[in-house]
Amino acid sequence: MNGIHPFRVLRAKPLWIASGVITGVLALLFAVLYVGANIDPAGHMKKLPVGLVNADKGAAVGGRQVNLGAQITDSIRKSTAGGDKIDWKVMDEREMKEELGKGKLYGALVVPGDFTSSVTALTGTAPTGTPVRPALTVLTNQAAGSLGSSLARVATTQAADNASLHVGKELTAQTGAQQAKLPAAARVLLADPAAVTVKDGHPLDSHSGLGLTAFYYALTLVVCGMLSANVISGQVDHALGYTHNDMGPLRLHRPLIRATRVQTLAISSTLMAGLSLLMGTLVMVGAVGIMGMDASHLPLLWLYSVCAVAVSGIGALTLLAVFGTPGMLVATLVFIGMAVPTANATTPIQALPGFYRFLAEFEPLRQITGGIRSILYFDAQGDAGLTRGWVMMAAGLVAAALFGFGVLGWYDRKGLHRIPVETEPEKNATTV
Repeated sequence: MNGIHPFRVLRAKPLWIASGVITGVLALLFAVLYVGANIDPAGHMKKLPVGLVNADKGAAVGGRQVNLGAQITDSIRKSTAGGDKIDWKVMDEREMKEELGKGKLYGALVVPGDFTSSVTALTGTAPTGTPVRPALTVLTNQAAGSLGSSLARVATTQAADNASLHVGKELTAQTGAQQAKLPAAARVLLADPAAVTVKDGHPLDSHSGLGLTAFYYALTLVVCGMLSANVISGQVDHALGYTHNDMGPLRLHRPLIRATRVQTLAISSTLMAGLSLLMGTLVMVGAVGIMGMDASHLPLLWLYSVCAVAVSGIGALTLLAVFGTPGMLVATLVFIGMAVPTANATTPIQALPGFYRFLAEFEPLRQITGGIRSILYFDAQGDAGLTRGWVMMAAGLVAAALFGFGVLGWYDRKGLHRIPVETEPEKNATTV
């Protein structure tokens, strides 16, 4: 024993500096990534896809055919008041329902088939009766994301209100002196002829978390894979005799079994692939079986869950193997820090700053969430996110294998072994 008290290490400046730099950078990065992405969604919103449907059949007014619905949709589409925040998708009702059912629209504005006839009826001179106010329908889509649906609802409602006032001005100008002959109620409605009603364009089951169960389920899969990678890495090192294994007050140590870095990653990845069957199953049992989450296509959901855990876990194992101890911090940033804000779940990609949109193109949580959302909400349609999810998971697995085994193979060829020869225990050494 050297007689130095263990607490004297607290006097070492390198200990404070190294720990402070690492924890400080981590705290700063998480604050920037989490808060920065969500600090002004409306201000960063750009080209949020919203449907624009004109089902108005028009009506004959003064001997000519008039279609006020076409005037409204044209004015909304050409309006520059909102800049490029909304990407109005002009389509018919069938296309609109299909797009809402695939999560490609955050909402829609629909002009009903009797809009023109209902509006022109307000100019009638009947002394009795209450004029019927036509309605513009705003459809929401929480399945595509609750915040994105809310942003679309606000923008679409404002556009509908502005369109109604615009039509009201034109009708008021056209009626001119005839307004004095109209009932009082009709004159009031003439200035703002259209009501705005809000409906759910793609209803979800009650146990769908308002469209957020897909995100939290996907996040659970990714976290299971990432955290289990740390556990598996440690257990493999212990099984090979590279590290001790502390179990409470006991310290267990196994004889050293020489393994290259490539072999160690292969062993860890095999163990991860096998245990992902268990983890993926238990995640689905916990979410669907125990907590009652609404879900369909259960065999597909199970297979996707298992693959998501395996790919996330092998990716994290690769980072741990390549970077060593700092690898867990890198994995945390990749799979959590940069992933959660860019998952296209709590905040739509169209409402993120440009840097986060770039990250969203390859961040694993976004791809996995898209596939889960397709399975849970959109009848497992491939172009609703499921195909992209499978393709990107496969690409991620290939990238992890190439990066991990490529770098570790280089380590092995350079003789950068985990235990240098000079530090091996002597054959006759006494174990204490």
